[in-house]
Amino acid sequence: MSGLATPIKSSLLLLLLRVNAVHSWRRLLDIRKQSRLLTGIISCFVVGYLVLAFALFYYGLRFIAKFPGLGAVLTERLLYTLFAFLFALLLLSNLIIAYTNLFRNRETAFLLTLPVSNQTIFNWKFIETSILASWAFLFLIAPLLVAFGLVRDVPWHFYPLTGLLIGLFIILPGVFGSALAIAIGRHLDRKSFQVMLLLLALALLAFVAFWWKTNPVDDELLDQRTLEALDRLLAKTRFTMFPFLPSYWLSGAVLQWAEGITNNAIFFAAVLLSHTLFFGSLAFTRFGTLFYDTASAVQSRANRGFQFHFFRAAESGFAPPGFLERLFDKIPFLQPDTRAIAVKDLRMFWRDTTQWGQSVMFFGLLGAYIINLRNFTHQLTSPFWIHAVAFLNLGACAFNLASVTTRFVFPQFSLEGRRMWIVGMSPMGLGRIVLTKYWLASLASLAVTLMLVTLSCYLLKMPGSDIAFFGAVVTVMTFALNGLAVGLGVLYPNLKETNPNKIVSGFGGTLCFVLSSVYIIASLVLLILAGGGLRGGPEWVLAGVLGFVLLSFLLGWLPLKMGLKQLKNFEA
Repeated sequence: MSGLATPIKSSLLLLLLRVNAVHSWRRLLDIRKQSRLLTGIISCFVVGYLVLAFALFYYGLRFIAKFPGLGAVLTERLLYTLFAFLFALLLLSNLIIAYTNLFRNRETAFLLTLPVSNQTIFNWKFIETSILASWAFLFLIAPLLVAFGLVRDVPWHFYPLTGLLIGLFIILPGVFGSALAIAIGRHLDRKSFQVMLLLLALALLAFVAFWWKTNPVDDELLDQRTLEALDRLLAKTRFTMFPFLPSYWLSGAVLQWAEGITNNAIFFAAVLLSHTLFFGSLAFTRFGTLFYDTASAVQSRANRGFQFHFFRAAESGFAPPGFLERLFDKIPFLQPDTRAIAVKDLRMFWRDTTQWGQSVMFFGLLGAYIINLRNFTHQLTSPFWIHAVAFLNLGACAFNLASVTTRFVFPQFSLEGRRMWIVGMSPMGLGRIVLTKYWLASLASLAVTLMLVTLSCYLLKMPGSDIAFFGAVVTVMTFALNGLAVGLGVLYPNLKETNPNKIVSGFGGTLCFVLSSVYIIASLVLLILAGGGLRGGPEWVLAGVLGFVLLSFLLGWLPLKMGLKQLKNFEA
């Protein structure tokens, strides 16, 4: 019977893969039929990104290669550092998506009721998680590797080999992320485990903030010993060359193959292959039972996640109100129904660990970087470079905000799901509910983005007028990006899906991120052309600022207005 069970499991897994592939293809064709214009916009954006990214990487690597001796060192360290950080991000992404896919997914709950083995269900969800977590990684590094190959003038077989190595590489963070998701799901209800995770996250942020400091290099060392100065500047990236990191095996294989040292390249490729086969076979044969036990434990307890008493509402009808109720009661201009919706959304956000955990990670890393600006501001003496760093910080904060609004704000309307008719029958109406979500998301994100941008300008020792300028810019961007996310979330809802990752991965979520990226790039171009922040002529400053305000108004107000108009169809 055991010999017969293996082909049956394989056939069921292939059936799940085929059915989902056909379903995804039909959804893609349906999206193309719905709006060819929007599909064309997204296609142009994808092609434009690939072309622009390839051009930037190609000319950047060519510029670095012009420095004899230093070019090869910088390029190698760049690849080691890139793949190391991408491995960490892939691990985090797989952890978050795997937890949602395995334990908070309607399809998983449905499959568990069918005569399908637990291992087959886990294998399918593992494949789906790896694809969802890794497609952006492949999309990001493809132009870089092509540019690297052209600059190094590698043979044709470099590209298929690199593609094969990357395919092996992305399996490892998938396995480790799924294992961590199972461990967290199994022990999340334990207070000691919650405290340990919280302390670990705080320790990690403190480590990044205080350990990751630049080593100052004086002018004398730069003039006399270039290699020594370069080694000191790159000292904090030495950990990426730790031989037991999977990113080191991938980087070593790619670099050695590009240099023509095939023996070393084959060795690193064999190391990567052996570890991938071992951990992959372990996940595909042994994780099914652990997954089922964890799913049973997760479904048998209340969905509270991380909770502290000052966020907990009253559980009995006559208990006193919680902390959030008392806090919002002190805001005089809010009506009681608006306060109730705001408290409900905040509490749901807090109870979903995957949501606020990602938000903390997004802005925590950016905050750690901005705090460390104080370590090298003394080396920035030119106003040009000070404003260049300030605009780069603004862009980084804006793209972070675009990721957060697309990931969390866009699916808010769709997550109401089939309960939409109940919400629509409330005295508030859908219009006020959506506006409440918009203002709550805008003010909450503004508190973080405004603080980060203001802190970065302060650490750069910019004058008060420039700090006010960048603060006003990020305020306008925050309201515009939230308006875009809320409006498109209403225009392109997915009321049948309960997984936010799949809602965001659809047509509306992709369009939201594309338009957000285009808006941020266009806004930065307008503000830089205006003189780099109150530094150009008056007519250029006025034209740039007015153009930025008009673009922000149109992109933030029009989708929100169209979304509110669309709500009449839901209420009809």
